[in-house]
Amino acid sequence: MMLCVSEQLQIQCVKVAAVSRRIMSRTGFCDSRQLLDLHMTEDRQAPLRVWANSCILRERRVFAEGDEVGSVHHCKPAQESRWVRRLSISAEDGIIMDYAPQDESDVYEEEALLQYLNRLPGPPSLRDLVPGLLRREVEVAISKLGLLYDQTYAWDIFLDMMRSQLLCTLPNADLPKPFTDTTRAILVDWLTQVHGHVTPEDWSNDAENSAFPSQEVFQFSEETLYLAVHLLNRALRLIKVSISGLQLLGVVCLFLAAKKEECLLPEVSELCYLMENTYSKKQLLRMERRVLIGLKFDLYYCLPLHFLLITASIARCSDKWVWMARYLLELSLLERQCVVFLPSQLAGAALRLARRILQEAPTPDGETAWCIASSIHIGSEAALLSIMQIMAMAAARAHTRETRATFIKFSTIQTLHVSMHPALKAAPGFLGLSCPRI
Repeated sequence: MMLCVSEQLQIQCVKVAAVSRRIMSRTGFCDSRQLLDLHMTEDRQAPLRVWANSCILRERRVFAEGDEVGSVHHCKPAQESRWVRRLSISAEDGIIMDYAPQDESDVYEEEALLQYLNRLPGPPSLRDLVPGLLRREVEVAISKLGLLYDQTYAWDIFLDMMRSQLLCTLPNADLPKPFTDTTRAILVDWLTQVHGHVTPEDWSNDAENSAFPSQEVFQFSEETLYLAVHLLNRALRLIKVSISGLQLLGVVCLFLAAKKEECLLPEVSELCYLMENTYSKKQLLRMERRVLIGLKFDLYYCLPLHFLLITASIARCSDKWVWMARYLLELSLLERQCVVFLPSQLAGAALRLARRILQEAPTPDGETAWCIASSIHIGSEAALLSIMQIMAMAAARAHTRETRATFIKFSTIQTLHVSMHPALKAAPGFLGLSCPRI
């Protein structure tokens, strides 16, 4: 096929541009702007030459009659507040026409360096250093906790967690009728029992107080419980369920969370036996399909437990501090008002309230680490205070409530008996609230 003259000219221009870029890359000088653009008008088209981007532009000098360009000593221009590499200038408009070798001893201008040091505002404050320190501490914390196999992408994943958590909250805390706060709390408490960290011997004395007594216990991870409660909160607002089918909905949410978080899953027959065979396998699988369609197969949740562990690792929290914060965070699962807050806010409020309850003696290193860790939490102080008040009231009456699974779970020696700490009864007083009457 014969090419027209315009097409041949365009091909030649492209070849010339490519050869020019290779030559400039070898010499070390390359203009970032496009050198040849066929779509630009003639008055806007940039000349095919290399600009000295690394040099400071000289003002055009007007020579008197009889003066020679080579014999004139150029005046030293005013240096900027940065290091400037000296380059030989053989033309007056700042265009590099040749490349001259430089002396190693005179690479950096002393005047520019002195001006740079004199203009420094002083030593940076901790607030200025927090972003860099936070990134390093987050990478170390995620690697130490085993949340990620490769530390290279730890910071990117953390930033994605901070962005995606905005999608994990509910617009309001209202429950659809005929459900109430008590009904929801009883179901969440029963899910905590069968989740796997409360043995039947621990809560057999309270079985008559539970609306859904259980006979089987699964050894699931903590992430499964948080995800199951989150799916339950969403499903209650998207699916029409009667009170008689509420237990079935809770088991299905726990089953879906286990499919996402666990390696070993229980059989469907075991789940039916868990509910004393009140529901058949067919009913359970049908409810599972309804939940998945209602949620549009979106099972993602940014866990507040992960934010708590990362923040606690950065803040150098003690074991008792961490267990107390985990106890307060899990108590928030029973509270309907907490569904509107961000996961990072729930974690930050739990750590702050645990710090006030334990009243551990601060250290200089600990205060610095806590300052860095506190920058993770987003939102207002009023939001954190509201969460702390909800958690404090829940902790003060946890030992007297009918829903005691979380209280018993954190009263063991493995959890350092944090739920039995005497200061929990007076936790609302730390926030200026009146303690509930027992």
